[in-house]
Order: sequence, then structure tokens, then C-alpha cells
Amino acid sequence: MLVAVALLVAGCAQVDGTVDEASAVKDKAAVCAEALGLADLDPLVDPDKLKARAEDKERRLRELAGEVSDRDVKNSLLTMADSYVEVQTERFEDLSVVARWAKRNADHLDALRKACT
Repeated sequence: MLVAVALLVAGCAQVDGTVDEASAVKDKAAVCAEALGLADLDPLVDPDKLKARAEDKERRLRELAGEVSDRDVKNSLLTMADSYVEVQTERFEDLSVVARWAKRNADHLDALRKACT
């Protein structure tokens, strides 16, 4: 009887571990999907609106980074958040600044996609 109880407890612990792993994978997938959806930004809108949207995206990316345990995804999210801080401080009226930021942002998105796979 005692052996049966021990096996039952061990089996429950194993199931809990499997559920936790599945939950972590789901969380990573959900975080990645939301982060990739946040990545758009139209630099050719009103500068005040651009800065407000960038601030919102930065905040949300940092929140998502706090919700995921995968280190590569977390680092990619924080790097992307930092790029939106740059949007808030740069003069985006200059098209060369826009082009450089867009290139860096595309690179950050690519890194996030790789981390999410």
C-alpha cells in the first residue's frame, strides 16, 4: 500500500512538471506572438503621436520580457524596447535617422523571431 501511494505521488509530481513545461512553452509562444505584433511603427506620422506610440510599445515589450523565462527571448524583447526609447529621443524628421532605425529594428525583429523558434 505504501509503495502504491509513493508511486502515485511520484506520478503526480511528474505530471505537474510536464504541465509546467507545457505552460512555459505556451507562455513563450504567446509572448512572442504579441511582441511580433507590436513591432510596427509608422515614422511618418505626427512626431508627438510617434513618440507616444513608441513609449507604449517600449513599456509593453518590457512587460512581456518580465513574463517570459526564456533568456534569449527576454534579451531580444529588451533590445527592442531600447530601440523604441531611441524613437522617443531621436529627431525622426530626418529621413536618414528613420532609415537607420528601420534597419536596426528589422535586425532586432529577426533576432526575436530566431529566439522564438
